[in-house]
Amino acid sequence: MKKVLIITYYWPPAGGPGVQRWLKFVKYLRSFDIDPIVYIPENPNYPVKDPAFLKEVPEDITIIKQPIFEPYGVASVFSKKKTNQISKGVISSGSQSFIEKMMLWIRGNLFIPDARKFWINPSVTYLSRYLEENNIDTIITTGPPHSLHLIGLKLKQQSGIKWIADFRDPWTTIGYHKELKLTKNAAERHKELEHEVLNTADQIMVTSYTTKKEFEELTVQPIEVITNGYDVSYFDSVTPDEEFTLAHIGSLLSGRNPLVLWEVLSELKKESESFAKDLKINLVGVVSDVVVQSIKNYGLEASLSLQAYVTHDEALKIQRASQLLLLIEIDAKETQCIIPGKLFEYMAAERPILAIGPDQWDAAKIVRETNTGKSFVYDDKTRLKTAILEYYQAYKKASLKVHPIGLQKYSRKALTEHLSNVIKQL
Repeated sequence: MKKVLIITYYWPPAGGPGVQRWLKFVKYLRSFDIDPIVYIPENPNYPVKDPAFLKEVPEDITIIKQPIFEPYGVASVFSKKKTNQISKGVISSGSQSFIEKMMLWIRGNLFIPDARKFWINPSVTYLSRYLEENNIDTIITTGPPHSLHLIGLKLKQQSGIKWIADFRDPWTTIGYHKELKLTKNAAERHKELEHEVLNTADQIMVTSYTTKKEFEELTVQPIEVITNGYDVSYFDSVTPDEEFTLAHIGSLLSGRNPLVLWEVLSELKKESESFAKDLKINLVGVVSDVVVQSIKNYGLEASLSLQAYVTHDEALKIQRASQLLLLIEIDAKETQCIIPGKLFEYMAAERPILAIGPDQWDAAKIVRETNTGKSFVYDDKTRLKTAILEYYQAYKKASLKVHPIGLQKYSRKALTEHLSNVIKQL
């Protein structure tokens, strides 16, 4: 059985989407003759926790840990709320306070590639010895945080070990990168490190086809697309909501504010007393004050329900109970590559997906190919209004459902088999 060392920052009890990709891979890798060993920080600063994920960690898996120093603890002296947001990658695109601007400048220019950089050298020292003593065949680093790829880079340079660099998100082209107040030198340094990682790793892994295309301009190393996916979940039957619920699970920040959706819903409420009575907008997770105010401005406050972060299990139940599931992305070229992890769970919930995002969005293509909903660009008001009205009419007839096609290839076990084949071919 091939032994693989997985270097990841996010691991249970961390919550949110970042932890799930490699937790699920580790859960199934032994089924395909790969023995995973997981390396994680001993004292991480997880902005969100979900202890329920702990039950999915295989009991006999080897997990090794080393301490990490993170400057977020020091920065929280200035603003605990802003520090927590920045550590999650939540960056306001509106007016920013002096403290927030200062923290972003420090984050972008002094902590390159990110604030977990202080874990690089201690990890390399510790893992160099561990690799020698335990006959590891391959190492895998997953980012963000992209500083973990620099651990892989140094280990590769020292020992020549086979190395896979997994990019859950892009590096220098991700939407928030340009919000980091980068100096010219800092921006160049980010690009230099990205280039070195992409051209030293034996194998690059990405989660979207757009990211693969971008990286192919930077490297000739092999690039494999392995998306995120869904896991089989077992629940007692979930009763559908009585209201016509449009649910969004996850962060809905100011940049993802779908004004066209609020406008359409406002018009439909005015045009139909029945629609106004049945409509419920259920936003679960971190929601920007800007988004909430927009909803109020369109006269939708009475239909709005806000829920704070819920456990993953609870999120899955909400998905299955909702009438429509909202998938919203920023309207920008940089976000064409973003395929939110929740998309695959939405598909498995077998509730219609209403996706609004940029033109040529990878996620929209998957929605169309799997017949799990409809997708729209931000200026597509007429089609969006027609679709919502059609969904509402089906809801009134108790016939609102989808008939998915080809979901199996997105199951976590099928994706892990794909990963195992990549590992074995190195």
